[in-house]
Amino acid sequence: MSEPEPTPSAPHMTPEQFRRHGHEVVDWIADYWARIGSLPVRSPVAPGDVRAALPSAPPEDGEPFEAVLADLDRVVVPGLTHWQHPGFLGYFPANTSGPSVLGDLVSAGLGVQGMSWVTSPAATELEQHVLDWFAGLLGLPETFLSTGPGGGVVQDSSSGANLVALLAALHRAGGGETVRSGVRPDEYTVYVSAETHSSMEKAVRIAGLGSDAVRIVEVDGDLAMRPQSLRARLERDVARGYRPVLVCATVGTTSTTAVDPLAELGPICRDAGVWLHVDAAYAGVSAVVPELRGLQAGVEWADSYTTDAHKWLLTGFDATLFWVADRAALTGALAILPEYLRNAATDAGAVVDYRDWQIELGRRFRALKLWFVLRWYGAEGLRAHIRSGVALAQELAGWADADDRFDVVTPHPLSLVCLGPRWPEGVDADVATMTLLERLNDGGEVFLTHTTVRGQVVLRVAIGAPTTTRAHVERAWALLCEGHDWLAADFAESAAERAREQAERRAAAERVREDAAREETAREDAARAVALQPVEAPAAQDETAAQARAQEDLTPPEPAPQADADHPEADGVVPAHSGTDAGARGTGS
Repeated sequence: MSEPEPTPSAPHMTPEQFRRHGHEVVDWIADYWARIGSLPVRSPVAPGDVRAALPSAPPEDGEPFEAVLADLDRVVVPGLTHWQHPGFLGYFPANTSGPSVLGDLVSAGLGVQGMSWVTSPAATELEQHVLDWFAGLLGLPETFLSTGPGGGVVQDSSSGANLVALLAALHRAGGGETVRSGVRPDEYTVYVSAETHSSMEKAVRIAGLGSDAVRIVEVDGDLAMRPQSLRARLERDVARGYRPVLVCATVGTTSTTAVDPLAELGPICRDAGVWLHVDAAYAGVSAVVPELRGLQAGVEWADSYTTDAHKWLLTGFDATLFWVADRAALTGALAILPEYLRNAATDAGAVVDYRDWQIELGRRFRALKLWFVLRWYGAEGLRAHIRSGVALAQELAGWADADDRFDVVTPHPLSLVCLGPRWPEGVDADVATMTLLERLNDGGEVFLTHTTVRGQVVLRVAIGAPTTTRAHVERAWALLCEGHDWLAADFAESAAERAREQAERRAAAERVREDAAREETAREDAARAVALQPVEAPAAQDETAAQARAQEDLTPPEPAPQADADHPEADGVVPAHSGTDAGARGTGS
């Protein structure tokens, strides 16, 4: 017989109510997983839409649980980007699974606080044991086992693991002085490559060193850290009075899954007395597959190592696996024991208190979901999942290699493929690639991300969700090709239109030049015609019309006699009768 709903005075959910509503929640999740492939991968909402769907004030009284479930569909689901969708190919996988969810449910139901061994011995010892299991599955050195000088712990993220690794390195480098007097930001240096995850620089800032302490080591053609460049930088800094503290090498960088050569970097770090931290957040779990362990050859040189089970190993966030070869350096940097946490087991030194292995004091029972996953899948089930993702990625890379529309721009040893679309000459390739990306993501069937490789924008296709099959990868490839063809045709049409417009502009400019030339010729002809007309004397220009007619009626004057050398007047002598003649002509006029 079911119990009645609680009254406002007794609002706690009873075990029977929890059983009933718990079944409803599990049913809802199962239904969500069943229909997830029909939803758009990326949320289509605009900024503020989710908040607009919520009431402005919280409820004064409790509501029926059915109303909460209804609002999951009305408010929450439309605002989700579905990381478990078979078309989710962006960032890296963020896998979960049924066993993981149920393990988290049990952890949440138990509600224990595992900060110290005494607060729940099972929370500590199960975690130690599971981390030892994983160290064996990944082929990690025996120094990382809890039975040796080091050990493993579940952190909240590899970003957090990178920070505690740096703190342990600082503690070792300074002989504990950082605990007493803090760091010396002008003295310590940290080494990364341009491909190292940004969380390492963030850790440097949080630790108080500042970004100026970071040294960026050059990479080779495959974007892996150059050992000779690291050695040169270490030697130069030591000569200048700096103290190198930590080198962060990466197995599977975020942009392209480049792999730094641990086997070559390790001896360099040993000779320099520098802590070697290996960030294998994405790629590390691939080592459960024996044939993929070669990617992290040389891991035995590492002082610390991190990888994320919540990326590619079917375990929900958060589940970062972190190991150190010397736990004394880690606990020396982080341990602090107020009186209210003292207990006999801790004082005896017989137990591990995981609060001293992390930034936070409190911690959830995260090892439960890892235990559930391992018990459900077994090592072979985990290997099969990894192999499936790698095989699909290699097939996709083969399709792209055989197609003249795309280039595979980097090595692809795991399940990430970086594709560089080819575009016609004259097209801004970066803008075109980002346009293709947005077109694909807006379509709702797939979700991809981008990065830059040697200054060029490229597309990242990250395969790994347990729901992703070959059919989904084929569909993603078809969408890539269709989108490329559509954009290329659009670019060609735009180029043709621009060519037409340019031709029209050139023709119009030519017509203008021809018209101007004709006008200039006409002006020149007119000017020549004017120049050929007789020029009137200034006096004539002043005559009236009547005066001009009177002048036309006058008898033209007789021509003057030609001067001759034989006549006397030619020398200026005038005959005596000339005056009479002149007077007679004058009188007659």
